[in-house]
Formats: sequence, C-alpha cells, structure tokens
Amino acid sequence: MAMHVPPDAFQWPPLTQGILIRRYKRFLVDVLLDNGDTVVAHCPNSGSMRGLIIKGIPVFLSRPMKPGRKTAFTLEMIQLPQTLVGVHTQRPNDLVKRAILHNRIPELHGYVHLEMEKRYGANSRIDILLHNGHRSLCFVEIKNCTLVENGVAYFPDAVTQRGKKHLMELQNQVRLGNRAVMFYLVHRMDAHAFRPADTIDPLYGQTLRQAIHHGVEILVWDVDINDRFVRLRQPLPYLLS
Repeated sequence: MAMHVPPDAFQWPPLTQGILIRRYKRFLVDVLLDNGDTVVAHCPNSGSMRGLIIKGIPVFLSRPMKPGRKTAFTLEMIQLPQTLVGVHTQRPNDLVKRAILHNRIPELHGYVHLEMEKRYGANSRIDILLHNGHRSLCFVEIKNCTLVENGVAYFPDAVTQRGKKHLMELQNQVRLGNRAVMFYLVHRMDAHAFRPADTIDPLYGQTLRQAIHHGVEILVWDVDINDRFVRLRQPLPYLLS
C-alpha cells in the first residue's frame, strides 16, 4: 500500500538511486546508477557538504525536465547509515512555506500574505516575506543545515560571506520596526540541538549572536524524511554558549 503523503509535505519527484563516485567543480557529481550507467548530476549545494561526500555512499537523484540543462540529473539526498540527508538547498524554502500555510509553526501564525524571493535591502532577496497588507512585515531567511556531529547540527559547513550579509540585512529590518527570523532547517533526523559552527566560520557565529542580541529571532526545526516525502518534524533547541 502506498505511503500517505501529509498535506504539508514535499513529495519527491521520481527518484533514481545510485552510488556516489566523486564531487568536483563544486556543483557536479559523478554517480554510478543501479543499472550500471555512470551519469553526471548537478549538485545544488555550494557548501563543503562535510561528512557527506564519501565515495561509494548511496544517493538519490531527481531528473528535472528542463530544456537547456547541461545535466539530466540533480542530487537530492544522501543516505547515511543513520539517516537520509536532504542536500538540495532550495527544498527547505518550499518546506517552510508549506509548514507556514498549514499552521505548523506557531511563531509564524497569523499572517495573511506570503511571498517568496522578494527583493529587499542591499541587493538581497528574502526567502519568505509574511505580511498583513502593508504592515506587520516578517522577513524569514532559511538555511539548509546538513552537518551533524555527535548529535549536534552545525551551520555553516564552510565560510560564508553571503550568510553573514543575510544576518546583517535581518538586523537592519529589526531596526526598521519589522520582524526578522533566521530559520535553520536541519535536513536530517539525527540531531537533538543546533549550534553555530564557530570552528568553521567564527565570524558567522559572532554575527549570529549579535543579530539575536539586536532582536533577530532564531528558529530551528528538523525533518521527517524518507524516499517518498519530506516535511518539518519538530523544533530543536539552539545553543549559543
């Protein structure tokens, strides 16, 4: 019997299984498919993907039907022994949107309008903008968190100037009288808490703490993930000390 897909979940497109051979040029991976073919797939993740890029590890690919694509496949998930890990950095935006629309996130209840990828600040785009008409603006920046060590999720997994810029933009929205939310989506099921990755990018951790001190809110959720769908599961505590 087919597994029921909850209404707030993202249902994966048809997936192809394979084995990771290598990652190169940052956005490309070679994958050996179960049928014996070797294909080049797009890797939609600019981070280091620390702890995930392991030769011989099982992976799941989608096959977007978009004219003009240089690669026929896209890397969606990596199968660790203890959990699947969603590595596509655009999927969290859709997951959080679905969760908001189905009232899964109490802190983000009560807004009438939801817009995606709205321009704001110094040539930036906010992942989700919530508002009631022209007032009560709430800016939600979403980050895909795939690094977990000893049960603790960390972000970022590589030095990120862009991530620090986003935190500064959120602080500025608080100064302007708006709400600003930094949302970390832990795209796997084996974390019990979240910390900024100070050993990887200490300036990012410093900027995050500064942003929180100045009124930026932080939310951390993990997911329920399988080879049929993924959805938000539960909030996780965050540790800053």
